Amino acid sequence: MKKSFLNHEKPLLTAMLQYATPDLTVGAIRNGMANGADAFGIQFESLKDEYKNEDTYKRIFAEFNDKPVYVTNYRHGSNTHKSDDVLAEEMLYFSKNGATLCDVMGDIFCKHSEELTDNADAIEKQIKYIDKLHENGAEVLMSSHVLKYTPAERVLEIALEQKRRGADIIKIVTGAENMDEQLENLKTTQLLKKELGAPFLFLSGGECSIHRRLGAKLGCCMFLCVYEHYAGSTPTQPLLRIAKDMRDNMGF
Repeated sequence: MKKSFLNHEKPLLTAMLQYATPDLTVGAIRNGMANGADAFGIQFESLKDEYKNEDTYKRIFAEFNDKPVYVTNYRHGSNTHKSDDVLAEEMLYFSKNGATLCDVMGDIFCKHSEELTDNADAIEKQIKYIDKLHENGAEVLMSSHVLKYTPAERVLEIALEQKRRGADIIKIVTGAENMDEQLENLKTTQLLKKELGAPFLFLSGGECSIHRRLGAKLGCCMFLCVYEHYAGSTPTQPLLRIAKDMRDNMGF
């Protein structure tokens, strides 16, 4: 069966990797495999420039075996000196050499405060870029890191626009600084399930963590989790073993 992030009965346990060296990355992959990860997400912006070469990529991708692999190549970390065109070319390489799911920033080619560009030329370029990723056999996730509480209507608007541009999976990250906002985000998750008609990953950062843990029950297609917390990991991502317990005992 072809590796895929689509059409799974249960939300995938996707172990995220944000390590600076190949050795640390390989060790975390093996730990994730041993502890029940369904898939992996490797954030290449975390890898030091000195390791960004074909031999390293081949070594890392060989470790994933039959697991689907989600790849990001964001502007921060070791990528701060690169243009969006360079980041896109690198992602095209990953799409042909091991990536199952490629993350396309919603404002690639023209930055925007909500990470969803409204520049017509950039949007057209994004659509063509997504077509190329699909031609290479990859699935595409479009991400918009808004990083602040956002009303449901705007979240749905962003999601529908990502879908229109060709994304197979929609990813939106907002925020929740109090329980009221967190409860609203849970309601928004349910709205996306009813209205979007596409797989999605709706997350929120901030002080509250319930949304990260219950979102999958309401419709998110995966858990983004970590085998361990470490300097450089995302603190709001639950541990793999906790996410697995929740997923396996919540009646999916």
